[in-house]
Amino acid sequence: MSWDSPDTRFHVVVNDEEQYSIWPDHKPVPAGWRTVGVSGPKEDCLAHIERVWTDMRPLSLRRALGDAA
Repeated sequence: MSWDSPDTRFHVVVNDEEQYSIWPDHKPVPAGWRTVGVSGPKEDCLAHIERVWTDMRPLSLRRALGDAA
């Protein structure tokens, strides 16, 4: 399966810096990333990321600036 195949399903993943990405569900999630419980077609996963990832700064930078929630 390819990243562009309409049949490929994805997981939304996040790392310790709270940076989001998608990962094909047929591959093991890379070290340092974890799933967030959202999966499905690529477009749905990307739409979820667009809704929830509103601050693109890494967590470490937000903490250094005193903005971390």
